[in-house]
Amino acid sequence: MDNYELLNSEGKDGKAPAPTLQSSDETLYCEAEASLAVEKEKLPPESSETDLEIEDTEKFFTTGQQEMYLEACRLVGVVPVSHFLRNMDEAYVNLNHHGLGPNGIKAIAIALVSNTTVITLEVADNNILDKGAMSLVEMLQENYYLQELNMSENNLGFEGAKVISQFLQRNTTSLLNLQLSGNNFKDNCAELLCHALSFNYHIKILDLSYNQFSDKAGEHLGQMLALNVGLQSLNLSWNHLHSRGAIALCNGLRANVTLRKLDVSMNGFGNEAAAALGEVLRTNASLAYLDVSSNGISNEGIARISRGLEVNESLRVLKLFLNPMSMEGAVLLILSIKRNPKCKMEELDISNVVVSENFTKTLEGVYAVHPQLDVLYKGLQGFSVKKTVHQWTNLMKLILNYADQNKITIVDFFKSLNPTGALKMPVGQFRKALMQQTRVPIHRSQVRELIKKLDDKAGMVDFSILKT
Repeated sequence: MDNYELLNSEGKDGKAPAPTLQSSDETLYCEAEASLAVEKEKLPPESSETDLEIEDTEKFFTTGQQEMYLEACRLVGVVPVSHFLRNMDEAYVNLNHHGLGPNGIKAIAIALVSNTTVITLEVADNNILDKGAMSLVEMLQENYYLQELNMSENNLGFEGAKVISQFLQRNTTSLLNLQLSGNNFKDNCAELLCHALSFNYHIKILDLSYNQFSDKAGEHLGQMLALNVGLQSLNLSWNHLHSRGAIALCNGLRANVTLRKLDVSMNGFGNEAAAALGEVLRTNASLAYLDVSSNGISNEGIARISRGLEVNESLRVLKLFLNPMSMEGAVLLILSIKRNPKCKMEELDISNVVVSENFTKTLEGVYAVHPQLDVLYKGLQGFSVKKTVHQWTNLMKLILNYADQNKITIVDFFKSLNPTGALKMPVGQFRKALMQQTRVPIHRSQVRELIKKLDDKAGMVDFSILKT
């Protein structure tokens, strides 16, 4: 959702002393250096003992990134990953589902200690366990370039949570985005992680989805959110947060001033927690994206959320898909948006609700007040996906015909919608500008399809892809 500045990396010393966080072995980079020094004494330059022959050990010892990795693999007894060898000079490295295990990730961590190019590292589903997590956090004590790390689905458990919590408490990393989805984290893990995150302001994006957090974890998470001043995006979807834990989470949100995106879909908030969420929307001024899909919220809870929407000035996206609400609840939502002149809502997802023609007429009145808004509903009887595709085709033909008639390019048409004349603009502003222009007749559903085509997945539409 946001772009973050690279942290200042000046003063980094490749031969810094070993970090405090350690396993029972020597720390990674010291172990590699010591082992390599021994190898220089043991192996003559012409040795052909291995296929991974090192011709100039002195040069390798000081500068060879690939050679460092190959030697680390030999030392820990694993087969080198060719994909890593080919891409270790790239900013993005994806090693998901490679069967690395603790030793495989240790070799990679050794190679990354002094790496200055990899910014994003994906190592999901590699069964690295807590030992592998230790290798990665030891590496992060020395590497000041890595900003995004995905350790999801690695069976880290309680011991892994301890390792990560100790690392987060240091609050000196360059890491901004940490993904820990599906790691069998329970409430005791939440306690450790939340204690560390209460005073960590470096981590901006945190994914804790698909874990086993229940109400006790919700209490810890709420306490953390009340203190944390760094997190901007938190994913808690597919956990087990019910009323008590969800209410505690909401209590923390009321005091939070930095979180912009929260996903708590596929939990069990219910109507009681929905009431607490409505209170959050009344007071929280930072939250822009909220997903509470599939949380057992009926019209009763929707009514409480609607009261929050009447005064909220920050929320842009609200997802309520797969909640047991009816058209009555949907009407409450759109009318609350209409009554709020300062509402910033751009997308309301109630796409499991079948609506009537009267509802769509009411919605047109809401659109007149808030042209940036798009409400996703299941539609009237007879709604067809083929119709949507047809509308997309017709829309582009309409715009192209207008551009031809006025001797401009299609890109010029879209640029004219942007006050800055740039080739990108925020989704909400784009929808508003397109709906308010009078040169080409356009339906909102057509605009929705157009945005899907031009969306850059970062909240912006990009016209440049239409260039020929």
